Parts: sequence; C-alpha cells; structure tokens
Amino acid sequence: MQAFARLTGVAAPLPMANVDTDKIIPAKWLKTIKRTELGVALFEPLRWDADGSERPDFILNRTPYRKAKILIVGENFGCGSSREHTAWALLDFGIRCVIATSFADLFFNNCIENGILPIVLPKEEVETLMGEAAQAKDPTYTVDLEQQEIVRPTRNKVFRFNFASVHRNRLLNGIDQVSLTMQKRHQIDRFEAGQKASQPWLYHGPA
Repeated sequence: MQAFARLTGVAAPLPMANVDTDKIIPAKWLKTIKRTELGVALFEPLRWDADGSERPDFILNRTPYRKAKILIVGENFGCGSSREHTAWALLDFGIRCVIATSFADLFFNNCIENGILPIVLPKEEVETLMGEAAQAKDPTYTVDLEQQEIVRPTRNKVFRFNFASVHRNRLLNGIDQVSLTMQKRHQIDRFEAGQKASQPWLYHGPA
C-alpha cells in the first residue's frame, strides 16, 4: 500500500453522524474485487439521483470539494457491515484522510490496511474544522502524521492528534498485513523446512 507521511489537500465537511458502509458504497458494488473505478460509487445514494444526474447540493459535487483529499465527518463513521470496498472507493476518489469524533472499528482497520489515515478528535475540534472547511476561501489543510498535527487554513493554526504507534509506523512505511507477514519470511521458511523434515507426510498430497 502507499505510505502516508504528509498530505496537503482540500478538506470536505460532511456533518453527518452514523454514516454506514452502505451509504459509503452500496452493496451492489461489492461484486468486484478491483480496487479501481470505485470513486464514482462513493456516497452514491447521496451524490446521484435515480437518473444518474448529480445532486448539486452534495458536498463532493461542489467546487473545490470535488478534489477533496480529506473528509471531515461526524461520529461513528463507517458503521454497519464490514466492507473493504469503502476504503477502495475513498482512495479511488482521492481521499487519503478521514477526520471524525469516532469510527466503527472495522472501518477504522480497513482504512489502516489501505493507507488511509483515520484521525479521531474531540467533538468541538471536529466541529471547528468542519466550520472552517465550509467557510474558508481555500479549505486546504495539511495533515502531518510524523508530527501528528493538522495545519488549518486559518492563519496556520494547528490541532494535534494522537495515533497508536503501531498503526503510525505501518502507515509511515506503507506496511499492510501481507507486508507485515513477509517481514517474518525467514522465520517462516525455517519453520517449514523443519516441519518438512520432521513431518514430511504433511507436505504430500493424497496417494
């Protein structure tokens, strides 16, 4: 996965709580295992009318938020069924960071596994960021994972955030679960070699 260290981009405010995964990407899109071409499906029930036309009042259909890289949302974002496609859709749209007061655990972990930074902040700070993103002439923020800070568009004011070191290190170095496992490949190879010697029948197919 792509590493995350520092991101500068437009932040889009979405002042909604309990946004479930079916709103983020409807179930009909889950048949694909491709991680691309899913940006169009992001928030499909909110972005598009039944005839496929854009809803002009939805935040991601408005300039400059069409090119948002950061999403600021309410509490319990990503609740509902677990679907990794939510992270794929966010990435394909261009969003690499989501800021909320809380996340559903499965969604939070899916973000980590796909190089998206999910930041938890106190409610009052999230509301401040939302207000700034909605009103600023240029709602561009910088999110710095190394320094664990968000640089705001109002006179370069900063909000600090906490992030677990184990997740921080993985994102900074672009390490997903497969890469994490492969770091132990020499130990795995030694184990398999020893097991083949002591229990060779485990490695033979049916007679």
